[in-house]
Amino acid sequence: MASTAAGARAPIILNAFNMASVGHINHGLWTHPRDQSSHYHRLDYWTGLAKELERGLFDGLFIADIIGVYDTYQQSVDVTLRESVQLPINDPTLVVPAMAAVTEHLGFGVTVNLSYEQPYLLARRFSTLDHLTQGRIGWNIVTGYLDSAARAMGQRQQLAHDARYDRADEFMDVLYQLWEGSWSDSAVLRDRTRRIYADPQQVRRVQHSGPHFQVDGYHLSEPSPQRTPVLLQAGSSGRGLQFAARHAECVFMAIQDKAATATLVRQLRAEAVRAGRQPGDIKVLVGMTPVVAATARQAQEKYQEYCRYASPEAALAHLSATAGIDFSTYQRDTPLLQQHRSNGIENSIKRLANGREDYRLGDLLDELALGGRYATVVGDAQQIADEMQSWVDEAGVDGFNLARTVVPECFGDFIDLVVPELQSRGLHKSAYAPGSMRHKLFGQGDRLPAHHHAQQFRQQPSVGGVSVAASPSLSTPRAQALA
Repeated sequence: MASTAAGARAPIILNAFNMASVGHINHGLWTHPRDQSSHYHRLDYWTGLAKELERGLFDGLFIADIIGVYDTYQQSVDVTLRESVQLPINDPTLVVPAMAAVTEHLGFGVTVNLSYEQPYLLARRFSTLDHLTQGRIGWNIVTGYLDSAARAMGQRQQLAHDARYDRADEFMDVLYQLWEGSWSDSAVLRDRTRRIYADPQQVRRVQHSGPHFQVDGYHLSEPSPQRTPVLLQAGSSGRGLQFAARHAECVFMAIQDKAATATLVRQLRAEAVRAGRQPGDIKVLVGMTPVVAATARQAQEKYQEYCRYASPEAALAHLSATAGIDFSTYQRDTPLLQQHRSNGIENSIKRLANGREDYRLGDLLDELALGGRYATVVGDAQQIADEMQSWVDEAGVDGFNLARTVVPECFGDFIDLVVPELQSRGLHKSAYAPGSMRHKLFGQGDRLPAHHHAQQFRQQPSVGGVSVAASPSLSTPRAQALA
């Protein structure tokens, strides 16, 4: 882990992991009498959570999202609906302004699936959020994986995996032209005397013609504090790593093995260097489910209590859609690695098996005792901090997305017990730094660094009030060649 000074550690990044739904990662816990996740459709649920996380000096609230439904298990949505396996689910972007209004520093990473969006309108949505949060918004870029989503959106099935990333690369280039290149930094004058709000000479029209998108227009929003939101991504395939190396600033990983995570982190940073960036330009976050109490014994008792309400079957329904396998047709003693039907399914099962050739459905169900499969750490504050520090030292990660269990006590207990322990070790901040979400994470200002891929689209600074540009419109070399 990088040091901020001789002998000092950089504070870890702490995000709460949530979803605008009842069930998220640890399924079934909505039935616990103290759980309030069924209030996900109320503003006070979100504003209360935001204030609590800011009390604990969390860096952000990472809000997942899914388009489509989990209908692979039993070839139906019955279990998905009964156990609320990320269904029903609301739009995560709409709760952000309310949370921003009751906080000052907390960042918000929201998931939006670009496969069903148009870049022109999505650019305005994120610029609006960046304005309303005063520079505290990030975007978790996903391309989706559910055929149920494609069918709901009028398509027969998803695009092939690599083709989705090819489309996503062009999508991002269009966004960069809008966010970074359409308005100069000095375009907005707000000159009441001369009646000039924005200088027309400093606002460019974006003209893009590519295989997936055609855009001819001006970005609808004036420059926001960050211009481009903090870019988050969770792909771990070869093509996903290439996409992350070009675009992402924070990458989320959900691998339970430290050695495997360390290998993936090294691969990602090497890809970033090949993309012309620095290894430290990307922060890596890993998923974790902490269960903490005042003593180790009390933590174990709490864990057992939680498990009595959790639903391994609901978790299996979730994983069925992820792996593309109807696990309801298997028995507990079914050896999973002998059941694969395609390379994609085989790779999914290999990730679940974590190297075990005799891995069976019963083993998987045992691991889903808490209703999810993130690395679960149970113990007192010192034990939780020890494990987090171990992940940083051994896997080379920069921080964590902490999955919820029983809301809101899971976050409150972590703040009251683990945060002071982390602070005593120099692993957690004692106060927020000023500035935008990007500046808080990287300490280098509000905007993307000069060597990020997006900066080739930035409009040059104005000289004497006139924007320096070869033409009044902006297009990529690729777009020009295709036009």
